Amino acid sequence: MLADEPTGALDSRTSVEIMALLQELNREGITIVLVTHEHDIADFAGRIISFRDGQVIEDRANAAKDAAAAL
Repeated sequence: MLADEPTGALDSRTSVEIMALLQELNREGITIVLVTHEHDIADFAGRIISFRDGQVIEDRANAAKDAAAAL
């Protein structure tokens, strides 16, 4: 699933609810590619790849926060 700024125009609580849904889909085996400029939203991901000028500048594993628990 490709999610381009899925929380961009949402309030904080709804953003976390969306991330909880995406995490559940991921646990069920669906690959999620999420594009965001929000660092707090990226913290819900297990892997973070950062780009600058079309080039990968960082690719790292992340201890993903549990969105359901954050609610």
